[in-house]
Amino acid sequence: MAPNDLLFRRARSDDWPAIWPIFREVVAGGDTYAYLPDTPEPVARELWMQPGANRRFTYVAESGDTIVATAYLKPNAIGLGDHICNAGWMVAPSASRQGIGRRFAEYVIAEAEAFGFVGMQFNAVVSTNIRAIRLWQSMGFEIAGTIPDAFRHNSTGLTAIHVMYRSLAPQQDQP
Repeated sequence: MAPNDLLFRRARSDDWPAIWPIFREVVAGGDTYAYLPDTPEPVARELWMQPGANRRFTYVAESGDTIVATAYLKPNAIGLGDHICNAGWMVAPSASRQGIGRRFAEYVIAEAEAFGFVGMQFNAVVSTNIRAIRLWQSMGFEIAGTIPDAFRHNSTGLTAIHVMYRSLAPQQDQP
């Protein structure tokens, strides 16, 4: 895949048939998302697309005519906590290790900043997902806390999750 061959955009409802195989394959691994590995397609669509949700957006990354990744962006909490956003990414396993996740994350983070979110929080980064942790830390996220045994990993059993955070506030120049 050529580096300039990616297009990032908001997902449309008719993108779901191309998103579903990515969701199904990533979730079936039982090692990165808390969704049940056998999540039924209608439930997955509701969870990932959340049609009609306020300030909730789903995105896709396309290479040519093929959707190779998907993401969502939403407020992490309601009311007085809605200035911090939450997001999730899934890259098709066949398209992993090509820099798509980083470039897609940069795009979604820029969207979050444009929407006025002042921080981004990940509520459950599985501690064994070293590639994701390294990516997020390289993009300025810090581990804000760790919850032991919070995830039932498919192969390692009870596993810790990390809560990760990054400020999206404009950086002030230091005198």
